[in-house]
Amino acid sequence: MEPPEKIDLIIHAKWIIPVVPKGIVLEKHCLVISDKKIIAICPSEKAKPSFSAYQEYDLKDHVLIPGLINAHGHASMSLFRGIADDTPLEDWLENHIWPLENKFVSEDFVEQGATVAIAEMITSGTTCFADMYFFPDAVARAATEAKIRVQLACPVLDFPTAWAKDAEEYIYKATKLHDDFRNNDLIYTAFGPHAPYTISDAPLHKISVLAEELDLPIHIHIHETSREIADAVALDGMRPLDRLHKLGLITPRLLCIHATQLTSDEINLLAQSGASVIHCPESNMKLASGLCEVSKLSKHGVNVALGTDGCASNNDLNMFSEMHTAALLGKIVADDASAVPAQQVLEMATINGAKALGLGNLIGSLEVGKYADITAIDLNYVNAKPLYNPISQLVYSTQASQVSHVWCAGTAVLESGKLQTLDSENVAAIALLWKNRIELK
Repeated sequence: MEPPEKIDLIIHAKWIIPVVPKGIVLEKHCLVISDKKIIAICPSEKAKPSFSAYQEYDLKDHVLIPGLINAHGHASMSLFRGIADDTPLEDWLENHIWPLENKFVSEDFVEQGATVAIAEMITSGTTCFADMYFFPDAVARAATEAKIRVQLACPVLDFPTAWAKDAEEYIYKATKLHDDFRNNDLIYTAFGPHAPYTISDAPLHKISVLAEELDLPIHIHIHETSREIADAVALDGMRPLDRLHKLGLITPRLLCIHATQLTSDEINLLAQSGASVIHCPESNMKLASGLCEVSKLSKHGVNVALGTDGCASNNDLNMFSEMHTAALLGKIVADDASAVPAQQVLEMATINGAKALGLGNLIGSLEVGKYADITAIDLNYVNAKPLYNPISQLVYSTQASQVSHVWCAGTAVLESGKLQTLDSENVAAIALLWKNRIELK
């Protein structure tokens, strides 16, 4: 008889929901992990004679799911959490957020704000996030320190900010960042033109060409409000998506963030092109931006993923809350209680997000050969009893506080509810430091 294979890690759990294949719930199984990746998924009783692990967890009351993927946000804006609440979008941006950014955004602000955000994301089960903000290299440092996965959607605008003076410099810095991290298995890059109303045709066309050459996604806020559409039509006679289509941007690389104002023809266009929509339900509701027709998009074959947006407009980075809201809101928008079911919402927060970011072959599901990005949720709580369907339980009643363990590429970043790669006291001190600085102004 051959000796057991020596491997890094085994995680046993009462349930495993791999997401792929769809709808499967495995009982009394385990994940076998070596060299950052899942090498086997099997019944626990079969693993013990076959594998010998340096570390082993037996999570008797837990469900394992793929690490959640927050497909859109502005991590460093965690330091603006709660500022200018209950304010319409245009007023919120133009009279509150942009002036605050002009005063405070710097490399230190971004890195420290991202650290606060990452701590919140890890404790609520997120292992990968997409970030669109200035000084993305500072976000990369924060993510590297925390050992969490990120896609940096480098911002591009026509006007100057603390990070760059014009579109040409933004694009140059984005391409340099891609070169710097091209071989990093935690840090990925993308282009992040802010929105059609903040960037002109020439840089958009250049981004389209470069994205194709470098094989990079393009994140853009688009069709977020009815006013955005009206202003665009008044300015050049075209709806924003028509303009992007004319410039060649509507391809499988495109991530349409918000997309609350879509016609049937535009939904068909996105479906035919293979573009994704990133749904941010709580931010859309808080800013009264509009309602994304998730059920209609999905029925047409559009890949819909889930994001929180930034803390300044949400006000949290809790993907369990976002899943719950997406499911309920999706039913109201479709006028159909069977629309946007729990299984679909879990996919939106995992494999659909991975596909949107161009990382579907690496993360987003618990499959052999993929990175061991894993979230464990303790279901031995009163709000989880009785338990008939673990997938429904996750979406409709689970709280982020039930997340007990999180691994990213097989590294424990949360263990028994405690951060492993970040110091929680230091995170709290950073938040207080910036609160005092901002209030003093």
